[in-house]
Amino acid sequence: MKPPKGIPMTPSERATRSAAAMWENDHASHWAGMVLVQTDEGSATMTLEVQAHHCNGHGMCHGGVIFLLADSAFAFACNSRNQVTVAQHNMISFIASGQLGDTLTAQATEVSLTGRSGIYDVRVTNQDGVIIAEMRGMSRAITGQLFPE
Repeated sequence: MKPPKGIPMTPSERATRSAAAMWENDHASHWAGMVLVQTDEGSATMTLEVQAHHCNGHGMCHGGVIFLLADSAFAFACNSRNQVTVAQHNMISFIASGQLGDTLTAQATEVSLTGRSGIYDVRVTNQDGVIIAEMRGMSRAITGQLFPE
């Protein structure tokens, strides 16, 4: 929903509209079974229930699936200002394993935004608050918007 003509959007409204525009075309996050729980300027929260097809040969959640969840939360956080923004570099540290049936939550938070470059921290936890992984993402704004403004 657009604000009435002449009334500027709040940062939170812009983040919500940006997330809606991204979510509509985010086939990877949908395919994986993620849920976008919250978004605001510079932050986003996503969840994923670990199912059998997310598990590796050790019977635990595949690290690539955990990274996918963290990276998706990062993407929604860094695109929250209606400026198309992509990952420039990400680094993840796995701390504990996710298990079949776990609900993993990725909380992305902006640490710094200077010009076109941003830094975001993403913490992935399970339903008991156990830290599964920590990711640091560096973003770069490029040309374009998610919706006309």
